[in-house]
Amino acid sequence: MDADLLIHRRRLLAAFCCAAWPLPSAAQKPLQVAFVYVGPVGEAGWTFAHDSARQTLEASFGNRIRVTTVASVREGGDAERVLRDLVEQGNQLVFATSFGYMDALLRVAAEHPQVRFEHATGYKTAPNLRTYDARAYEPAYLAGMVAGGLTRSGVLGVVGALPLPAVLLSINAFTLGALSVNPAARTRVVWVNEWFNPPRETEAAQSLINLGADILMQTTDSPAALEVAERSGKLGFGLASDMGNFARKAHLGSIVYHWAPYCTKAVRDVLEQRWSTGQSWWGMREGAVDLVGVPASVPAALRMRVDEVRHGLRTGSFDIWRGPLTDNRGRQVLDPRQLADDAFLRRMSFYVKGVEGQLPS
Repeated sequence: MDADLLIHRRRLLAAFCCAAWPLPSAAQKPLQVAFVYVGPVGEAGWTFAHDSARQTLEASFGNRIRVTTVASVREGGDAERVLRDLVEQGNQLVFATSFGYMDALLRVAAEHPQVRFEHATGYKTAPNLRTYDARAYEPAYLAGMVAGGLTRSGVLGVVGALPLPAVLLSINAFTLGALSVNPAARTRVVWVNEWFNPPRETEAAQSLINLGADILMQTTDSPAALEVAERSGKLGFGLASDMGNFARKAHLGSIVYHWAPYCTKAVRDVLEQRWSTGQSWWGMREGAVDLVGVPASVPAALRMRVDEVRHGLRTGSFDIWRGPLTDNRGRQVLDPRQLADDAFLRRMSFYVKGVEGQLPS
């Protein structure tokens, strides 16, 4: 082959490669992304699930981003200090992963309009602050179906974190799921008033078992309740990530969060300069939540029924919040055939019929 022609072809190939896969510019700095965690990363739970999303981001975007994490940040003054430090370090996108960071975020966001903030489970926005959440109540309903079909005592227990609408949604959906297969089932709740406190979660779980509960669900972050169920010969569900390894005999499944799809979208929005404020609430339809790890020991007929409802939630053909719906004081909160909208769900402040006790103020 003519030497000049060979050189020409090599130049064309090099030009094509550079056009198709441009090399990063030395002047182009990576997007600095930060995650603020309310608890330790650990091996399971809420923060673990968010950190899994962080790992996905780093694998997906490579040297286009640089990620910083700060764990075990208390809500309140500590959160505001950490957020300010992250801004000073040059972070341009900050994921704040706890409800109680809301007021601190509003103050810091107002002072730093060039930074984009993403707040998990919050409800207040600003021009540079948006919120995201996952409809955990959907897999909680599925868990309730499993619990209602398996309980022998008829009493289900929930270790509650904080009496917020998002938490009440999961407790109420769990109860409605149980009632759909076992109208005699009842739910009892013991509150710990914290997201992550394994000793208090342990005490609450034991109290529920003492009150007759033979299946436990939790809205807290550690596997403590599931471990208590295992030691007591009872059954239970994990939350936020698959907790099956912590209590193989007791584990009936875990309500899991998949944050990676949303976090990926948020990073891409900033990189492509199309980030805008708003509120996102993703569910099973978007692949943000699911019930995983249901054991083969659960009767096939019950698992099939759960799968049918799962399919309905994914396609939108099944509605959890369709009236008539009554609270546990006998007040009708949804009329017959009335479908609750998101505004109704975000304001939930009652127990449904089937949950025993009085809601804390």
